[in-house]
Amino acid sequence: MGDGLPWWARPSEGPDLAAASIPRLLHERLEETGVDFSVLYPTTGLRLPAIPDEELRRVAARAYNRYVADRYRDYADRLTPAAAIPLHTPQEGIDELEYAVNILGLKTAMIPAHIRRPIDAIHKKHPELYRFVSRLDHLGIDSDYDYDPFWAKCIELGVAPACHSGGMQMGTQTSPTNYMYNHIGHFAAAAEGLCKALVFGGVTRRFPALRVAFLECGVGWGCTTYSDIIARWEKRGRPAIQHLDPMRLDADEFGRLAAEYGDERIRAKASEIRNRAERSKAAPFFQDDFEACQVREAEDFKELYEQHFYFGCEADDPSTAWAFDTRVNPFGARIRTVLSSDIGHWDVPDIREVLEEAYELVERGLLTEEDFRHFAFTHPVELYAGMNPDFFKGTVCEGDVEKLKKELSLA
Repeated sequence: MGDGLPWWARPSEGPDLAAASIPRLLHERLEETGVDFSVLYPTTGLRLPAIPDEELRRVAARAYNRYVADRYRDYADRLTPAAAIPLHTPQEGIDELEYAVNILGLKTAMIPAHIRRPIDAIHKKHPELYRFVSRLDHLGIDSDYDYDPFWAKCIELGVAPACHSGGMQMGTQTSPTNYMYNHIGHFAAAAEGLCKALVFGGVTRRFPALRVAFLECGVGWGCTTYSDIIARWEKRGRPAIQHLDPMRLDADEFGRLAAEYGDERIRAKASEIRNRAERSKAAPFFQDDFEACQVREAEDFKELYEQHFYFGCEADDPSTAWAFDTRVNPFGARIRTVLSSDIGHWDVPDIREVLEEAYELVERGLLTEEDFRHFAFTHPVELYAGMNPDFFKGTVCEGDVEKLKKELSLA
């Protein structure tokens, strides 16, 4: 769209914007897209929790949340906006979440996937380098703060937090000339850090009721992360890692084998090889990287992953089908996907075709009708009503949700 406006708001196809309310127009014409109810996550508000200055960050988030609460209050039967929650400290997150829910009446929240922290050795001398050089705090492991009080507050208030952070200028997303090169995978790269931190930091173990969404990032990486965690536990978890303990190494036998079977260069160093093997026993070895997960067998990871995480998948993303393939996902897991439209962005030329495009997965035989129902309805209900049973109260889909909640034992 050259003018950057959705189809329903263009002067040639809709009312004059000078006299029209975008929320009202969206509310009136949402049904034409095939969508009954939508949770609205911010684009402009995406940047607010990343503002380095604390006072400005808090004020900006508060102003944004008051604005969206006021703008969408009259359209709550079909639309609900998410609050933008800053999380440089757990307390500022708690403060804004309580205000958003208890004072403004908002029902869901967007959080950053990470916080950029200064590196003391560099920034004390060169504070101007903060925007170029920093370290990432993923809120669940190796953090400057204990974020457990924030996760507990989400559960108390019935809010399913959704992370939405860009990964531009992270890792391989650093081309100075090619936007598409940087764009591919950047939301997933940011979300993956938080996802792994919540597992390895034991957050999903300590808070079994917590449900977290990852936005605009697809689910392919979510499937591989789940499989990779299990594969690594099977090789380096507490039961298996003992096989790698250097104390089990027979240095004398290692040296003898080097002398007997090595080539000329190895035989010449057989004694040194033996001594190096002996010295390796002196270094501390065992570190249980999975200790906080408190798993006894590999299948325990299904409990710590499957129903805690929900992955926002756009309509044209074929990897959505992978999440439903219980033959591939370890222990028959079904990785939770949520249909995410990305309405208003360049990758959605016509929002009337979003649902139709998503349904092509069924037409191509990649999803069943039941799978699609989970994708477009069941999983969103699990995510939001699983944290707040009244989330859909007063909406146009309340009746259908109530029936589903009884099926899912969420009532």
